[in-house]
Amino acid sequence: MSTPQLRHQPAYSAVADHHAAIAGMSLRTMFADDPDRSANFGMQGCGWHLDVSRNLITSDTLALLFSLAQQCGLPDRITDMFAGAPVNTTEGRAALHVALRMPRNERLVVDGVDVVAQVHEVLDHMASFATAVRSGTWTGFTGHKVRHVVNIGIGGSDLGPVMACGALAPYADSDISMHFVSNVDDNDLGGVLRTVDPACTLFIVASKSFTTSETMANARSARRWLVEALGDEAAVARHMVAVSTNAEAVAAFGIDTGNMFGFWDWVGGRYSLASAIGLSTMIAVGPDNHADMLAGMHAMDEHFRTEAWPGNLPVVMGMLGVWYRNFFHADTTGVMPYDARLARFPAYVQQLAMESNGKRVTVDGDAVDHATAAVVWGEPGTNGQHSFFQLLHQGTMLVPVDFIVVANSPHPMGSHRDLLVANALAQSAALAFGRTADEVADAGTRADLVAHKVMPGNRPSNMLMAAELTPYSLGALVALYEHVVFTQAVVWGVNPFDQWGVELGKDLAGGIAAAINGDDTPQLDPSTAALVSRYLALRRDELRRD
Repeated sequence: MSTPQLRHQPAYSAVADHHAAIAGMSLRTMFADDPDRSANFGMQGCGWHLDVSRNLITSDTLALLFSLAQQCGLPDRITDMFAGAPVNTTEGRAALHVALRMPRNERLVVDGVDVVAQVHEVLDHMASFATAVRSGTWTGFTGHKVRHVVNIGIGGSDLGPVMACGALAPYADSDISMHFVSNVDDNDLGGVLRTVDPACTLFIVASKSFTTSETMANARSARRWLVEALGDEAAVARHMVAVSTNAEAVAAFGIDTGNMFGFWDWVGGRYSLASAIGLSTMIAVGPDNHADMLAGMHAMDEHFRTEAWPGNLPVVMGMLGVWYRNFFHADTTGVMPYDARLARFPAYVQQLAMESNGKRVTVDGDAVDHATAAVVWGEPGTNGQHSFFQLLHQGTMLVPVDFIVVANSPHPMGSHRDLLVANALAQSAALAFGRTADEVADAGTRADLVAHKVMPGNRPSNMLMAAELTPYSLGALVALYEHVVFTQAVVWGVNPFDQWGVELGKDLAGGIAAAINGDDTPQLDPSTAALVSRYLALRRDELRRD
């Protein structure tokens, strides 16, 4: 029997009626009526403080949203996911990224197998290899210590590690430079290869199937460059390792399968940072710091699983996302980290949310009758203030924003951090309270400019704040957003663990690539065929190799 869709849940009507009743309220009034609003709408979890007081909500709002989540089956779905049930329904799989960060002494038996034991076997293998690379015990083909690590992957095999390595740069080994190649554009790999010494470079090829077209094109070119530079096919085994499950393909490529780090089909790409996909991160920061990141993830997992909903960070943030998406019709949401180390975090959340919940059918295969994932975007502060914040303050659309603030820096410079945080708090306040015509006029503004300087305010934001950006707090932040996405998926009735839209693009690209290379077999639509002809006419006649 199909699960009732969101709009057919009894609590949906109650939330809609409540929305209509408070639609005319302002945050200025709400704070005037409740001076303790920040305390009343603040909560803690795993080193992060969440303040949701600058949202267009009352205590009744959250209670009604929690009731909606209850009716949509969130408690049971949380239990199912943590138990290893096949919550990835279209592929008949569990989604056990939470098992990737369970402590060694815990057990989770799925289909007769203790998956936690399997996870720690791989983690131990990773730790042994990372330690060898960092210490210089592992050397390249000519005996040189590894000075450069190049991670070749795409999607979750790139975004997670590149984000984590940037965020944890102060913890990294300064003798090893990390590089990331994801785009099949030859400028991406070519740009990296111009900066590294082949004798001192280790490549990590991250592809579960070892068939991902973009990743394997880059890996083959890197392999060719390496062999040409070092003069021996045997060099591949000392300079390339694999994160994959396809031992046969890895061996055929020339990589020693003893240096293959596996994972499982219950690990989705965008949820895979805690798996062997994080090998580059472990090499960068060391096994102990990597373990602290996993501990932060696990702490947030347990917070999500056990904390009562009024203080449950992922549930509160997830249901506020539903509130704005489905009742205020907000089409986008912003993620704005006020810490340069988190520069890639918006892109990470972008994939996590949009690839997971950008769905038009429910888990039962029915067309949804409500909006699902919003467009996620963002930029580190304060850069965004000089780019798109004008639209947030005075544009015609409502854009909820997550501000992420870290109180301390490993590189303190005078008042820099104070000024950075002041800007984050100011932007959140300006969005919430705006500036009235009277306030603008009282500031001595010319009458003809008053309308131009009025800020309507009443634009919502969450404020996430931590004392430090450590491996632990980063892990907790990543898991927080994973569970926000899961909460929303349950309420929207979609499967957040498949990505058939991505697969379609891959399928079509294969046929078009064949046509570009002169294969007459693919049947292209007239528009694509014309564009292929145009490309071939523009392309220089040059040697092209796989």
